[in-house]
Amino acid sequence: MLTKTVKKRISFLSLFLIISIISIFFILKSLTNNILYFKSPTDIKLIKEINLNKKIRIGGMVKKDSLYISNKEIKFVVTDFKNEILVTYRGAIPNLFSEEKGVVAEGKLKDKKFFIADRILAKHDEKYMPPELKDILK
Repeated sequence: MLTKTVKKRISFLSLFLIISIISIFFILKSLTNNILYFKSPTDIKLIKEINLNKKIRIGGMVKKDSLYISNKEIKFVVTDFKNEILVTYRGAIPNLFSEEKGVVAEGKLKDKKFFIADRILAKHDEKYMPPELKDILK
């Protein structure tokens, strides 16, 4: 037979375990809702059913001679050298953004060939060094 203190410890530990499991479940659930993986144009082409209302990221290289900048928007083509997606964006572009450079665009697909970006993230390779740091090292 269990004593009163043992019963209290068991009930406390089981309550702690239940609260921990529920907390971990909600943490993992919120993380899966907020994670955005980037997909290449080939990945998007291979997806059979696309949720057009879901925010995604696409990534690849900005195709040479595809960049068109007007007063209101920027249009360019993202390629992975197998497939391409036309991207439109309104807003300020990062300094590293240019043709034949890596880019990640966040937004929504209109269809498998057209993407409306809310945000542009320019990628750089591991050899990149800010100009200020280059001047200091010289």
